[in-house]
Amino acid sequence: MTSETSPNITNVAAFDDNYIWFIHGLPEKSAQKQIIIVDPGDAEPVIKSIIQNNYAPQAIFITHHHHDHTGGIKKLIDTYQLPVYGPVNEKIPYLTHPLTAEHTISLSLMGLSFDIIDVPGHTIGHIAYYGHQSLFIGDTLFAGGCGRIFEGTAQQMHKSLCKLLDLDDETMVYCAHEYTQDNLKFAQKVEPDNNLLKQRIKDTNQLRLNNQATVPSTLKLEKQTNPFLRFDIDSVKSAAETFAQKTLNTPAEVFQTLRYWKDTLD
Repeated sequence: MTSETSPNITNVAAFDDNYIWFIHGLPEKSAQKQIIIVDPGDAEPVIKSIIQNNYAPQAIFITHHHHDHTGGIKKLIDTYQLPVYGPVNEKIPYLTHPLTAEHTISLSLMGLSFDIIDVPGHTIGHIAYYGHQSLFIGDTLFAGGCGRIFEGTAQQMHKSLCKLLDLDDETMVYCAHEYTQDNLKFAQKVEPDNNLLKQRIKDTNQLRLNNQATVPSTLKLEKQTNPFLRFDIDSVKSAAETFAQKTLNTPAEVFQTLRYWKDTLD
């Protein structure tokens, strides 16, 4: 597994609610100004930040093919001649390094290394980048929620989320959207008596009042408050069965019901 040294990670906002992440090189490599750009849906705020901060972009990481994650690639590679890493099973524009779960990416001059996790469901070839106790998860897992299932199946998405449950609790989860308040409203419908969730809602509302991002979160907090990672918890199963008006026999069925339930509210 990859080094436990944590890089500095910053972001720029794009569109209404996207975050484009910058993974900075490690200080011991004197590489703090070098950055990897994650899911640049829009090149303009990225280039503006690069110029303002004198950053030196080294690579682009793509989690899936949706345009709000890929739309800035062409302008960025035209400007900076960057390699583009992304899932082998999706059509990513200007892809130079197709990735599967067998791959580890090493950017030795930055001191960084990331393993690839296959997490299909939201899209059929969605991947995540995991290293240095940081998870760049795109639209598979959100703070307090999970992505819609557009191309895969509920069974695939459930399996993908199970993979995340095996990661270290202190993993920082970097998702791509500011959806937390809406997600936690649904979580509260599922678990109205979850005290940790009640506190998270208060903390989240205060952050948004101050116009601050609610991400990243820790995987531990997601396990405690995100219903889409709590499909094997009795209170969540009970709520899903009440909604479905039938017995649910497996955690995968509980997950599928939760996802359908939220879809009916969106």
